Amino acid sequence: MHSIQDIRDLLRAWGANEHHQQRVLRLWTQAKPQDSGRRPLESFMPTAVREALPALSAQLAGLATLREHHLGQDGSARLLVGLKDGQTVESVLLPRDGLCVSSQVGCAVGCVFCMTGREGLIRQVGSAEIVAQVALARTLRPVKKVVFMGMGEPSHNLDAVMEAMDLLGTVGNIGHKNLVFSTVGDVRVFERLPLGRVKPALALSLHTTRADLRVQLLPRAPRFDPQDLVEAGEAYARATAYPIQYQWTLIEGVNDSDEEIEGIVRLLKGKYALMNMIPYNAVPDLPYARPSWARAAEIARHLHQRGVLTKLRQSAGQDVDGGCGQLRAREGGQRVQRVHVHRPLSAPAA
Repeated sequence: MHSIQDIRDLLRAWGANEHHQQRVLRLWTQAKPQDSGRRPLESFMPTAVREALPALSAQLAGLATLREHHLGQDGSARLLVGLKDGQTVESVLLPRDGLCVSSQVGCAVGCVFCMTGREGLIRQVGSAEIVAQVALARTLRPVKKVVFMGMGEPSHNLDAVMEAMDLLGTVGNIGHKNLVFSTVGDVRVFERLPLGRVKPALALSLHTTRADLRVQLLPRAPRFDPQDLVEAGEAYARATAYPIQYQWTLIEGVNDSDEEIEGIVRLLKGKYALMNMIPYNAVPDLPYARPSWARAAEIARHLHQRGVLTKLRQSAGQDVDGGCGQLRAREGGQRVQRVHVHRPLSAPAA
């Protein structure tokens, strides 16, 4: 039972109509008991469904279980979540009632600065397993925003992610713009997201304005030139009346040069957009460094002055080694070998 459709099919086989199915799914996604509510189940729920609910609730709870819980000083919490087959993913409880979920075990994009990308793709996470991460998190604290920025590339598991978003954006009681679909960029995203009943906010991983450097940083991402990616994002923003969030992991000596900053101004000035600039969350054994906060603040201030709305953000859970993939790697005793950095990966000299 990996997909939401699997759950619906099971309920239907027991005699549950659409209304009954929606009720079961609503209470599950909101982490409420199936017997909650003012009306007794006997008054409206088919007997076969009612008798099966305790076992079904146990099955749903088993889709995502808490393996580790690491509290951060910033109000975040890093969760290592166990799936039914023994695989693990990471979720992050964010300050202000947010949650970051994983859509894949591992990732095929292979971003060179990311721990998750080092192990490749192991398997897809089913839509029910995605929602189960939300249900689990809601047993710990309120969740009013869900961002698909954890392990995995959501566009590579698009059917499951869209099915999960549809449920979360309806009976899951998450506002559509509080669902954030984060992607390195894929043509299918721009084709299919506008057609969904739930149209999420879109976050595009930019990281550089140079096409050649983007290929090196995101070696297996679709070959989107940064300018083309921004143009596709702008079209989605105008169609949904909500700004695109551009993600920029700021890495010292790689994408923090004055030339890159001028490139951001060139691409984003006048666009319906917000730049989220996040200083790199250092990963042991990877040869990348976090720039000083003073340098990051200087860049953000300069972009503001040049007409690009920019938010300088901390990556949640810095004090608990919470970069995506680190908890999973630590649990498995994995060590990532140091990667030799070729000179072209650095920003060109002025």
